[in-house]
Amino acid sequence: MASLFRDLSLGHSKRESPPLKPPLKPQQLSIMPPKPTITTADLDSPLGQLATQLTDPDLRSTAYEIFVAVCRTSSGKPLTYTPNPSNSDSTTNHSNHSPNSPALQRSLTSAAASKMKKALGLKSPGSGSRKSPGSGSSSGSGQGKVRRALTVGELMRAQMRVSETVDSRIRRALLRIAAGQGKTLSSKLRLLDSYAFDRLFLLYLSVESFIVCSAEVAFDHSHVHGCFGPLLMCLLQVGRRIESVVLPLELLQQLKLSDFTDQQEYEVWQKRTMKVLEAGLLLHPHVPLDRSNPTSQRLRQIIQGAMDRPIETGKNNESMQVLRSAVMSLASRSDGSLSEICHWADGIPLNLRLYEMLLQACFDVNDETSVIDEIDELMEHIKKTWTILGMNQMLHNLCFTWVLFHRFVATGQAETDLLDAADGQLAEVARDAKTTKDPQYSKILSSTLSSILGWAEKRLLAYHDTFDSRNVETMQGIVSLGVSAAKILVEDISNEYRRKRKGEVDVVRTRIDTYIRSSLRTAFAQRMEKADSSRRASKNQPNPLPVLAILAKDVGELAVNEKQVFSPILKRWHPFSAGVAVATLHACYGNEIKQFISGIAELTPDAVQVLRAADKLEKDLVQIAVEDSVDSDDGGKAIIREMPPYEAEAAIADLVKAWIKARLDRLKEWVDRNLQQEVWNPQANQEGYAPSAVEVLRIIDETLDAYFQLPIPMHPVLLPDLMTGLDRCLQYYATKAKSGCGSRNTYVPTMPALTRCTMESKFAWKKKEKSANTQKRNSQVAIMNGDNSFGVPQLCVRINTLHRIRSELDVLEKRIITHLRNSESAHAEDFSNGLAKKFELTPAACIEGVQALSEAVAYKIVFHDLSHVFWDGLYVGEPSSSRIEPFIQEVERNLLIISNIIHERVRPRVVTDIMRASFDGFLLVLLAGGPSRAFMCQDSQVIEDDFKSLKDLFWANGDGLHTDLIDKFSTTVRSILPLFRTDTESLIERYRRVTLETYGSSARSKLPLPPTSGQWNPTDPNTLLRMLCYRNDEAASRYLKKTYNLPKKL
Repeated sequence: MASLFRDLSLGHSKRESPPLKPPLKPQQLSIMPPKPTITTADLDSPLGQLATQLTDPDLRSTAYEIFVAVCRTSSGKPLTYTPNPSNSDSTTNHSNHSPNSPALQRSLTSAAASKMKKALGLKSPGSGSRKSPGSGSSSGSGQGKVRRALTVGELMRAQMRVSETVDSRIRRALLRIAAGQGKTLSSKLRLLDSYAFDRLFLLYLSVESFIVCSAEVAFDHSHVHGCFGPLLMCLLQVGRRIESVVLPLELLQQLKLSDFTDQQEYEVWQKRTMKVLEAGLLLHPHVPLDRSNPTSQRLRQIIQGAMDRPIETGKNNESMQVLRSAVMSLASRSDGSLSEICHWADGIPLNLRLYEMLLQACFDVNDETSVIDEIDELMEHIKKTWTILGMNQMLHNLCFTWVLFHRFVATGQAETDLLDAADGQLAEVARDAKTTKDPQYSKILSSTLSSILGWAEKRLLAYHDTFDSRNVETMQGIVSLGVSAAKILVEDISNEYRRKRKGEVDVVRTRIDTYIRSSLRTAFAQRMEKADSSRRASKNQPNPLPVLAILAKDVGELAVNEKQVFSPILKRWHPFSAGVAVATLHACYGNEIKQFISGIAELTPDAVQVLRAADKLEKDLVQIAVEDSVDSDDGGKAIIREMPPYEAEAAIADLVKAWIKARLDRLKEWVDRNLQQEVWNPQANQEGYAPSAVEVLRIIDETLDAYFQLPIPMHPVLLPDLMTGLDRCLQYYATKAKSGCGSRNTYVPTMPALTRCTMESKFAWKKKEKSANTQKRNSQVAIMNGDNSFGVPQLCVRINTLHRIRSELDVLEKRIITHLRNSESAHAEDFSNGLAKKFELTPAACIEGVQALSEAVAYKIVFHDLSHVFWDGLYVGEPSSSRIEPFIQEVERNLLIISNIIHERVRPRVVTDIMRASFDGFLLVLLAGGPSRAFMCQDSQVIEDDFKSLKDLFWANGDGLHTDLIDKFSTTVRSILPLFRTDTESLIERYRRVTLETYGSSARSKLPLPPTSGQWNPTDPNTLLRMLCYRNDEAASRYLKKTYNLPKKL
């Protein structure tokens, strides 16, 4: 038996140690490697803070005491040892333990995979468990690791970092407590001497430690049954109702100073035990305590005294008796149910904190991120503390969820398996929350979930700062945990949610929406600050990018990163997460760009750069939103409605239109100013056009170049606005160039009144009528005489100028086509639409201006400049002595001057107009030349010869105008000339007939006086009447006097 006690030391693990080696010394197992630093600064425990100064080690010690006590008094079931394949050479033939063996002494079998770890998705330490990217490998796995304990009790001691000395002391106290509970046992123990008692005690400890299962020592049941069997079985059976005692009180009673190494250790232990009593009975009692309760006041005084000086704990000591009386009185209080349970550790939050310490023992002491393989058996024993701690399955699920989550956070968020396990455990909590309305549980649940949710949301509300492509898997677990917690909080706890129909609130989707918007707003603010810093850093560099252009690029990259990295994860809970993300970014950038647009005063390169960047960003964001919403019910309309257009293109268009207007306004002012100063000098340049036109065309060309150099994306779109403005400016120039130059009516004299002619009065009228007609004509053109800018050479310069502008339009239009081809924003349809790039008003204005000016030149020469040889001299008096030769000579001289000035392309037009004016003037002299002119039949040959000479002038022996053109304009004259050789009687008869045909029966009694139409024709009554008026014949005179009583002179 001595050898038995000598060899009953702590055993080896069959899984990790060879069977035939000497046992480890106690300190070899009790000394653990230093624990890694665990930081949870931003994660307060939601299980509640204790009102007394109990540290985590204090709570851990108390929890271990409870664990040992409840396991010692619980019966266990037999376990069959399954050998580890890696140690197949070990001894494998072991007997099953007795059904009455204490539960704490059950052998551990870790070869088979843990069902609980499988359910939670956890892997064994060192088995390649999933790590968050960047985290190190599990420490403490493999060789060099502290050897595992063989029994549940030894494993728990190692996991809770309890030394063998402390463990032995607790068990010794529990044995004394048990010994004090059984009277029968006490009487039997009195029969033993001290040596036998000590042997029995050591045997009890050996049974508890279950060393008897080791390979070196075989437990001899015959020795037990034969020598100490009955007593030992009694020890193992008594005291099973540990929940009926107040464990700290009993420990105070049983443990003396001699059980500790020194006075200081004993006093520290006693103070901690008194604090546990204070916490369980006074500060956090299971049944609410009336502060006026005298027992509680008495206990409080005792505890306060014990803090200053240790109390005597002898059984018969008065202070101990008073303490026991007060403790038992308070612990025996019940909430109304019939029970023998003492309530000293089941008050919230003390029980939760103690249970938390027990659950933390499930993590490998050498690898903080791993759950031990023996968790199934360990958890089975931990649950035996529920009676003392007042726990149940719902509280267990909640606490275990918190412990898993807390360990994930505390170990640097390295092990994502822990996060997934916590999320899976939270599903159990969600089911529990739907089945109970217990206010205490709801309070704890709310606190725990709020803490989890708060921690998760601190990261998710700014997930761009927390996660990236390397650790995005961790984000998925945190999101899942966060939304699960939020869903329970809202759907199962919130009263407001219950008042609403569940269909109205989508908790998960709302949360994800909040995370996306919050994080992207934060990320946007950071990008904005970064862009501003980048702008300041590049301030001294050439052409630095504007801040909003930099920001647009950064936001675009942020959107792409969101779509590629985060949206695939968030889409699990929000089907349109990418759409929400880009809508948020669109709104953030929109606030900035709208302020920018409102502050733009003019078109600048920076402004265009920013607006183009904004437009590109918007198109990219909308594209992502559309792609993300393709499967939505509304086709993405809801998201698109959240993205009101920036109107960046419209803002650019408005700026360009303002730029165009400013340019056009300056151009028109320049045209006005220069036209006023223009003298139309033929000597100004060799081409014979106005310098002002050269400048106008140059400015227009520069304006077009400047327009196409604008860094805008819509040159073809806004080109019509510019073309219309330039077209109007040129039209304005053309209109002003011809204005004030006169017309045909300006120079053609007014027809004199009709008179009848007589031979004797013909020469008497000549001088008088000449003077009168000259005065009348001069009054009509007096406005033209005082301004040199309206002379024939100046009019020719005006014609040249308009012709030059007209011809340059084609050059400008071709240049515009070239600009469009080089424009990045041009499309094929921009070239097919000819109207957008053509001048529409100016060509017509130039053509009209050339026509008007050419006519003005012609009639000015004929009726104004050459009036002295034409209107005032031709056929005045005797026709044969005042013929057309002087006029032809003057016209020829003017034609030479014109040909030297006028552009060759316009010259035929001007010569034609001079010919037409000459023909018109010739007829006007013959039919409306006034009383100074009279013709006889014999004068017809002179007239015909003169007209032929006039035609020959313009034909110029084939070098002048074409014969067909001359014939076309001479048709009227040629039709009138035969009337001059017709006798008077025939003329009178023809006049009467034509008049009657024209006016009908109303003319039979008296022929009416036909009005002057100005359209000479041999069948026109007025033309025939004028032939009679200018016929130097007595018969014609008598007829006119008789018919119309026309006077002989004016």
